[in-house]
Amino acid sequence: MTFRATILTLYPEMFPGHLALSLAGKALERGQWALDTVQIRDFAQDRHRTVDDTPAGGGAGMVLKPDILAKAIDNVSDGDNRPRLLMSPRGNPLTQEKVRELAAGGGVVIVCGRFEGVDQRVIDGRNLEEVSIGDYVLSGGEPAALTLLDAVVRILPGVMGNALSGTHESFENGLLEHPQYTRPQVFEGREIPAVLTSGNHAAIEKWRLEEAERLTRTRRPDLLAGKTHPVTK
Repeated sequence: MTFRATILTLYPEMFPGHLALSLAGKALERGQWALDTVQIRDFAQDRHRTVDDTPAGGGAGMVLKPDILAKAIDNVSDGDNRPRLLMSPRGNPLTQEKVRELAAGGGVVIVCGRFEGVDQRVIDGRNLEEVSIGDYVLSGGEPAALTLLDAVVRILPGVMGNALSGTHESFENGLLEHPQYTRPQVFEGREIPAVLTSGNHAAIEKWRLEEAERLTRTRRPDLLAGKTHPVTK
C-alpha cells in the first residue's frame, strides 16, 4: 500500500519543496509514497475567489471561511479514512511516536491554515486533529506540513537505504542521539573517543547509551520524566 498525502493549501506551489530531493524525492519518483495538493481557493463561490472573512467579535486579521474549507475537505476525503490533520500552533506536539503511527497508516490529509486561523466549526465538524511542530507561530501551515511529511516519509519501508540507520536517532528510544564521529582520527587536536575504535561492540553500545542519557538529561530532561532507560550507571 502506497502512503498518500493530500495537502489542502492556498499555496500548492510550495509542495513538494525539499521533499522532491534526496531520499524522499527518490522514493516519490519510485512511487513509494504519493503527494497531491488541493487549492482551497478553487472552492470559493464568488468571482473574486474569496476564502477569508473578518473574525466574529472583531479583532485583527482574517479567518478562513468554513463553507469554503469544508467543501475542499469533503471533496478530498469523502469516504476516505485517512486521518485529517490541521497544522496549528495550538495543536498537540508532533512526536516521534505520532510520526510512527502516521507512517504505519495509508496516508494523511493535511489542512494548512493561513491568516488568523480556521473557523472552529470546520475543525469540529470535519474532525480535524490539530498538530503543532513547536511553540512558535509560522505564516502558514505549509512549512509545518512539509516538516511532518519529512519525518513520516523517511521511515516508510524502503526509503532509507539502511533500515537500521534510524534506530539510534533522537527520540526513537526516548533519548536524544549520542554524539557521532568519523575520520580523520584527530581533527584540530580533538580525537575520536578511544572506545569507538576499540572494536569492543558491547563497550561501544554502553558508551552510546550513557552519552545519549547524559545529553538528554542536560538538554531535554522532560524526556526522562517518569521513564527508566537501560543505561549502565
